Amino acid sequence: MANAGLRAYREVLRLVRRLPADARTYYAKYARENFVNYRHLSADDDLAALLRRAHDHSAWVLSKYSIDAAEAARLKEVCVEHAAE
Repeated sequence: MANAGLRAYREVLRLVRRLPADARTYYAKYARENFVNYRHLSADDDLAALLRRAHDHSAWVLSKYSIDAAEAARLKEVCVEHAAE
């Protein structure tokens, strides 16, 4: 379960690489700050909600830059897999 957060972070950084070069630094820093701020969550419900939020926000950012939100499918799998546990 603790791995879900790390796997989600890895997938978010993978998605950041698909953004235009001038946006990558900002979103990579934004993602890191958010994952660091919430790294000590213990309740599974809270973690599941944050993982859903990470997926939703990632899909929004991708659509903002006209990148198919389907690119976030692996992140969604991590989020759904965690919710099923």
